[in-house]
Amino acid sequence: MPSQPDLPEPAHPNIDSMLTRKFGKEVANYFAGSPLNRVSFLRTDQGFLSAAFRHPTTSFLLLNSLTPLAHNPSKLSFASLKDVSPLIGEDPYSKSEEELIKSYNSKITIPQLIFLGLDETRKSGFEWSIYQGAPFFALDVTPKGSTEDAAKRLIAEKESKELKFLEGRTHMSLPAHEAAIYAPARALVDWNGRNPFCAQCGQPTLSINAGWKRTCPPTDMSSMNAAIGSTTDAKPTERPPCATRKGVHNVCFPRTDPTVIMAVLSADCSKILLGRGKRFPPLWYSTLAGFVEPAESVEEAVRREVWEESGITLGRVVIHSTQPWPYPANLMIGAIAQAVPGGEEILLKHDPELEDAKWVSFDEVREALDIGTSGLGEVPGDRYKEGGLRLPPKTAIAHQLLQAVVGGLVGGETKI
Repeated sequence: MPSQPDLPEPAHPNIDSMLTRKFGKEVANYFAGSPLNRVSFLRTDQGFLSAAFRHPTTSFLLLNSLTPLAHNPSKLSFASLKDVSPLIGEDPYSKSEEELIKSYNSKITIPQLIFLGLDETRKSGFEWSIYQGAPFFALDVTPKGSTEDAAKRLIAEKESKELKFLEGRTHMSLPAHEAAIYAPARALVDWNGRNPFCAQCGQPTLSINAGWKRTCPPTDMSSMNAAIGSTTDAKPTERPPCATRKGVHNVCFPRTDPTVIMAVLSADCSKILLGRGKRFPPLWYSTLAGFVEPAESVEEAVRREVWEESGITLGRVVIHSTQPWPYPANLMIGAIAQAVPGGEEILLKHDPELEDAKWVSFDEVREALDIGTSGLGEVPGDRYKEGGLRLPPKTAIAHQLLQAVVGGLVGGETKI
């Protein structure tokens, strides 16, 4: 089994506060704890983006079909401006957003570029107003459209240096700070790729705000290709009217899907409910989870999902921590819940999502957390006892929820 990386530190972990004394230390989960300041309010500032893009210390995380460029599964590799300029140009932010929208041409492929933020721990010399740090961008180098050849050359150049785009889906062996950089990069490149057309009128859309929004341009220059260099009075094609160009909500924002995931306690707090999906490896169990539906509170979603999947009726629900999950765009909302007396009988007939569900003692869960954890496609460690319970690794929020329960949360040492 690959070694499991350490989790990120929560913000200001050593500062004493009333909230920490009352509710316990904050839990930071894997994919959170980014070292970057997103300075989201500067994404509309083309001057800032241009300066950040062209700075000599800027780092570019390259993604090919959503897989990141890396030295190995435990270390990302970042490209320089010199590497990426043959694909993306010397300065894609040289024009204002208004000019980019006005000159939109649906036949020209623009590689997706995402501004991720500034690493303020690296005093690189880049400064903008009161903000300073090393800029980070993500760039989609998947060969496609009019930039296919340039993308292939960049990929070949990187792979010739013994770098590789990581195979697999979840990439949970990266150190925590790199995973927190990769997570928004993957999520935003994926979201832009999934939304090339306007949901209102069906016309192609354009990425704006440094990759964090998309807009439906009113005109398209693609019909003028034949007129370039001529003396005709050709004009860009007016596109059909679109409701997104009117009113306040005139752009498309990235999607985040809230998902609840919960450690469920028996009414007497002596056992924990675990479920087994139909595709899980033998003996591998986890906490239950499901999507929050429209007009539903987190607590209601926890109670509904647990009843639908296991037949258990829940009473009190308490939120523990959250985890961004960029596959493709979930926010895992971790909770701890308690069954009501008389509501603990397992019934899998409502929603046949689970292959099995069972109540497990604290001691068995404690042992499995110590010696029986692994990713879904991995074997457990050397200390694992054949036939024993298997659980998710510590990079999964399910692990943290179970650890909180068996580590003293219920016994009173830590209080939510």
